[in-house]
Amino acid sequence: MVNSTLPPILNRFLKLWTVALWNSHIRDAVNKDHAPKALLLFRQMKQNGLEPNNLTFPFVAKACGKLSSLFCSQMLHTHVSKSPFQSDKYVQTAIVDMYIKCGQLDYAYNLFDKMPERDVTSWNALIVGFSQLGCVDKVVILFCQMRLDGIRPDSVTVMGLTQLGSSMKDHKWVNAIHCFGIQTGVDSDVSVANAWIGAYSKCGNFGMAEMVFGEIDSSLRTVVSWNSMLSVYAHVEDSVKAIGLYKQMLSDGFGADVCTILSLLASCVRNEAFDHGKSIHCHGIQFGFVSNIYVLNALISMYSKCGDVGSARYVFNSMINRTCVSWTAIIGGYASKGDLDETLALFHSMEASGQKPDIVTVLYMISGCGQTGALEVGRWIDNYTVSNGLKENVMVCNALLDMYAKCGSIRDAWELFCTMQTRTIVSWTTMISGCALNGEFKEALELFFLMLEFGVKPNHITFLAVLQTCTHAGFLEKGWECFDLMIKKYKIIPGLDHYSCMADLLGRRGKLKEALGFIQKMPVKPDAGIWGSLLFACKNHQNVEIGEYVAHKLFEMEPQASAPYVEMANIYASAGRWDGVAAIRSMMKGNQVIKYPGQSLVQVNGKSHTFTVEDRSHCQGQLIYELLDGLALQLKEEKDSLVAEELLHNENFHYFTV
Repeated sequence: MVNSTLPPILNRFLKLWTVALWNSHIRDAVNKDHAPKALLLFRQMKQNGLEPNNLTFPFVAKACGKLSSLFCSQMLHTHVSKSPFQSDKYVQTAIVDMYIKCGQLDYAYNLFDKMPERDVTSWNALIVGFSQLGCVDKVVILFCQMRLDGIRPDSVTVMGLTQLGSSMKDHKWVNAIHCFGIQTGVDSDVSVANAWIGAYSKCGNFGMAEMVFGEIDSSLRTVVSWNSMLSVYAHVEDSVKAIGLYKQMLSDGFGADVCTILSLLASCVRNEAFDHGKSIHCHGIQFGFVSNIYVLNALISMYSKCGDVGSARYVFNSMINRTCVSWTAIIGGYASKGDLDETLALFHSMEASGQKPDIVTVLYMISGCGQTGALEVGRWIDNYTVSNGLKENVMVCNALLDMYAKCGSIRDAWELFCTMQTRTIVSWTTMISGCALNGEFKEALELFFLMLEFGVKPNHITFLAVLQTCTHAGFLEKGWECFDLMIKKYKIIPGLDHYSCMADLLGRRGKLKEALGFIQKMPVKPDAGIWGSLLFACKNHQNVEIGEYVAHKLFEMEPQASAPYVEMANIYASAGRWDGVAAIRSMMKGNQVIKYPGQSLVQVNGKSHTFTVEDRSHCQGQLIYELLDGLALQLKEEKDSLVAEELLHNENFHYFTV
C-alpha cells in the first residue's frame, strides 16, 4: 500500500485514508446485520498489511457480539492486546460489551475492573449488559460503585435500569427508576419516556403508562412513542382506546409502520372488536404491509379469535410462504371453533409441508380434543408428544391432564399426574378441577389438602377450583373452611367468581335467605351469573318470593336473555301460579326475547356431528331418526314391562285381583 515514489507525508495520508475506507465497509456490514462479512473484511484488511485503528476494533467487536461467538471474540481481544489501542477506553468498552453479548459476564467484568480510565459509556455497557441478563444484585452494586466514582448517570443508564425492572415485572423498581430519572433530568428524553411506557405496561400499571405518554411533549413524540402506547392497549385488548389513539396519531401527521399495525391487530381479538379489526386490515393493505409475514400471521390470529375462521382461512390460503406460526394460528382458530376434523387435516398438512409443529401447535390440538370430547384423538396426540419429545414440557402435560378430564377419562389423568416428573401449581389445580368435573369430589378435596402438605402454595385459581368442587358436591362446611383459608391464611382477595361459588353453594343447600344476604353484602358488584345461580336455586326449592326479587334484577341487567324468563316461569308453574306464567310469556313477547335451541355434538370415527332440536337436516337423518324411534319404542316396552312386574309383586294388586 506504500508508494516509494511519493513523499512520506502523502504515503501516511494514503494509508490513513485506506484504513478509513476499510472501516467504512466494516461498519456498513455490521449495521446491515452482515456480521460474518464484517469479520471477513477485517481479515482481508489485515492480509493487505493495514493496521486497524481505534475505530476499527469497536466495529469488529460489535460484529463478534452479534454472532455471540466467544472464539471470534477472544481472537479479536488478542489483536487488541497487541495493538497500540489496548488501553483506549473506547476500544476497551467495546470489548466489554462484546463479552457481555457473548454471555461471558466474568470476562467482561474482569476487563472492566482493569480499565485505567472509565467513563459513563463504560459503566453503561456493564450495567445495561447485566440488566439484560436479569442480574439484579450485580446491577445494584455496579450502580452504587458508579455513583461513588463520581460518574453521573445518563439516559442510557436509566433505560438499562428500566429494562431490568421491566423484565422482572417489578412495579416498585420501575417507579423508583422513574423518580430517579426525573431527579437526574433525563425524563425529557423521549427514548427514556418510551422505555417507561413499555415497562409500566409489562408491570400491569397501565394508568402510569398513559400518564407518561401524556407528559411527552407532542412535538417530541416519535412513532416509537405512539407504538409503545398502542402496545399497552394491545396488552389489555382494548380496541376502542387503541383505535382512538391511532386516529390521534394519524391526525398528528404520523404514519403507521408494521409495529403499529401489529399492535392494533393484537388489540382487536374480541368479538365486539371485529369491525375494528377489519378496518385495520384495510389500513394494512393501504400502507402496503399485508405482504409482511408477521402482519399476515396477526391477521389470521385476529380473525380466528373474533370467531371469523373463514376470513382467517382466506388470509392463510393467500400466503405464499407460511411459517410454523402461520400454521399454528389457523390450527388454533379451528380448534377454538370446535372443528376437530379441519384441525386434524391442517395438522397433517402442516407436517406434509415440511413445517414441524411446535409446543403451541400441540397445545391447540390438545385443547381442541378436550373441547370436543375426542378421547381417542387426544390419546393419539399424547403418543405424538412422546415420540416427538414434547411430553417432557410441563405445559404439555398440564394440557393433557385437562384434556383427559374433560373427555371423562379421569383414570388416564391420574396416571399421567402420578408419573409427572415436575408438577406446578397449574398441574395440581388442573387435577383438582378434573376430579370435580368427573364427580370425584372427595378425591378433589383430598388432593387439595395433600398439595398444601407438600408446601405448594395455592393461588386464586386453585381456590376457585376447590370452591367449585364444594359447590357441586354440596359441601357447605368445607366450602366455608376453604373460603376462610383463602382470605385469612393465604391473604388472597376473593374475586367475583369466588363469591359466586359461595352464593351458589348456599343456594343449593336451600339457604336462600343467607345466599341473598351474602350477595347483597359482597364488596364487588354481583353479575348476572350470581343472580342466575340464585334464581336456579329458587326454582329447585320453589321459593317464589326470593325468585321474583332475583328475576327482576336479571330482567334489568339482561332484558333480552331468555334464561331468567324461563326459570321464573318454571317457578310460577311449580307453585301453580299460572297468572305469573302468562305474565312472564307476555314480558318475553314484549321484550322480543328469543329462546335458542340447544345443540348436541357426537364424535363418530373422529368426525364431529352436530344435532339441534327439531333439526333433521343431517345427511343420514332418515336412518338415524328411524333408529331412534325404534329405541324409544323399545324403551317404552321395557318400561311397561317393569311396571307390570312391579304390580304383580305388589300385595295390594294381588288383593284386588283375587
